[in-house]
Amino acid sequence: MIESFTDVGTQVLVLFVLIAVGALLTKLGIITDQGARSMTDVVLYAVTPCVIVSAFQRDYQPRMLSGLLISLAAVFLSLLFSVLLAELLYRKKDIARGVVLKFAVVFSNCGFMALPLQKAVLGDDGVFYGAAFVAMFNIFMWTYGLISMSGRTGGRLALKAVLNPGIIGTAVGVILFVFSIKLPAVLAEPVSLLAALNTPVPMLVIGYHLMHANLKRVLRDTDAYVAMALRLIVLPLAVMGVMVLLHIDATVTTATVIAVSAPVAAFTTMMSAKYDRDTELSAGIVSASALFSLATMPAVVGLTQFLLENG
Repeated sequence: MIESFTDVGTQVLVLFVLIAVGALLTKLGIITDQGARSMTDVVLYAVTPCVIVSAFQRDYQPRMLSGLLISLAAVFLSLLFSVLLAELLYRKKDIARGVVLKFAVVFSNCGFMALPLQKAVLGDDGVFYGAAFVAMFNIFMWTYGLISMSGRTGGRLALKAVLNPGIIGTAVGVILFVFSIKLPAVLAEPVSLLAALNTPVPMLVIGYHLMHANLKRVLRDTDAYVAMALRLIVLPLAVMGVMVLLHIDATVTTATVIAVSAPVAAFTTMMSAKYDRDTELSAGIVSASALFSLATMPAVVGLTQFLLENG
């Protein structure tokens, strides 16, 4: 548990350093409104699919495929439960505010925050199953998340939800894995380099929005505290309890719990900015939840490992 605490603590500190850099660059006028919007699009449309494709670049193994399917099922059910809970709690809120609170409950920082920790704790297998979470995350974000944030429905939106970079990246990654296809170096290297942007670029954007946020407002907001408590404590413990009771593979269970216990997704701020929602609330809740996760993630992950080893 001490080792898990060290890994998570280091990752969260790295996160806040990057946020601070983004805030400083904003203060100096280097990151502008247009620059922040452009970086948001880079992450949404290029970086995220490369993260998924890169993680699936490994030789096919039936055992891994079985674990992947179990992981996808666990992620799907946990996200579905999160959506139902968020809709029940915040369906009557003002849309600009309510959709941010819903996002905070449903979507965790399973990419930049969880993947490095999964690598540190579980090795390459952790990243593989972590990518399954990221893939399902993208499916939900580009369907439920997109409809919630944009407030629009219809055929064109449905087509955009299906034919988006995150889902396309997932499809390509699974095909490459199942058929053990390795990208040539001239493609693999750019994909890897773009995937490496998954941590710094979103944090710079959060730093930009944080400069325009009122963090005191979030720390006085009861709804925000409830959303963060659900995100950081209630949902991770629920997922952990079910998976441990069902005796799911230890690596799959730990990887899933790490992803679920991650703080509020940076996409919350990026999407709220894109669709003119409450960006001040979103930037504050992303930053505050990341700070609180310094204590909650090590506790949840450590408890999970303890139960798996002694169950």
